[in-house]
Amino acid sequence: MSSYESVIQRVVDEVENRLGEDLKFSTVARLSNFSEFHFHRVFQFIVGLPVMDYVRKRRLVLAAQRVAYSKNKLLDIALDCGFGTPESFIRAFRKMYGMTPGEYRKSGIRPPAYPKMNVLQRRYNPYLGGIRMDHRIVTKPGFDVIGYPIRTRNADGQNNRDIPAFWQRYMQEKMGENLHKLAISNAEYGICGDFDMESGEFSYMIGLEVREGAEALEGTIKRHYPEQTYAVFTTPKVGSDRFAESIQNTWMAIFSEWFPHSGYEHSGAPEFEYYDERCWQDRNELLEMDIYIPVKPKA
Repeated sequence: MSSYESVIQRVVDEVENRLGEDLKFSTVARLSNFSEFHFHRVFQFIVGLPVMDYVRKRRLVLAAQRVAYSKNKLLDIALDCGFGTPESFIRAFRKMYGMTPGEYRKSGIRPPAYPKMNVLQRRYNPYLGGIRMDHRIVTKPGFDVIGYPIRTRNADGQNNRDIPAFWQRYMQEKMGENLHKLAISNAEYGICGDFDMESGEFSYMIGLEVREGAEALEGTIKRHYPEQTYAVFTTPKVGSDRFAESIQNTWMAIFSEWFPHSGYEHSGAPEFEYYDERCWQDRNELLEMDIYIPVKPKA
């Protein structure tokens, strides 16, 4: 077990004791002694939710218990559970439970006691044991990418649905054909950036590296990425039916198994996936690709 699980569990324990307070992301991040962005990414990979989503859900679980099993005024419950106004409490409660707190109480629902997250008892995917955590540290010169963006979020697995669907549409509609005319190679990038650490939202762009001076086409955007140091990981070679699983598991292993002992932390710059001829199904029985994580030495 890495020390990161212990750090995140300590944060979870402290959050549980302070759910009634006006917790901000920066306040929670300081509990970890990590930089804010590094904490954001580590918490999300280990717990499975952005940190403020976890806080909101724990507040709602606590509130639902009190709505169901106590006679406390709903306003008092809202304030005690960290909701600043009755309106925000009702809105959040309805979104999670499909009814208002008053309707929930009248329904007679008796929810079980959902415990806080215990990452120390997490059940690891046994496939992680096969991840090859060999890596290389590279400094990549600045480069330009033109591509198609979407906005998604790291909550309830939404990004794990949105991004594969986006790739499927990209390939079916042959959206990259026009980009290849501007590109310096046929390798495609999947770039994560513009992270909102409060909401867990981020941008994902599928694009190609282009020549200097190339202009964005209609429906695309152009981004410049300055010179940056990256830790580069190659996914295990697998058949096409396990390729998506291989990529997801490598991401998980990077944050839960490599970072704790690496001497590095996430720098906060955009991170990306790099797809070249090694993952073209018409040429290879076994597929692999690279994941580039921007890093800096730990303070």
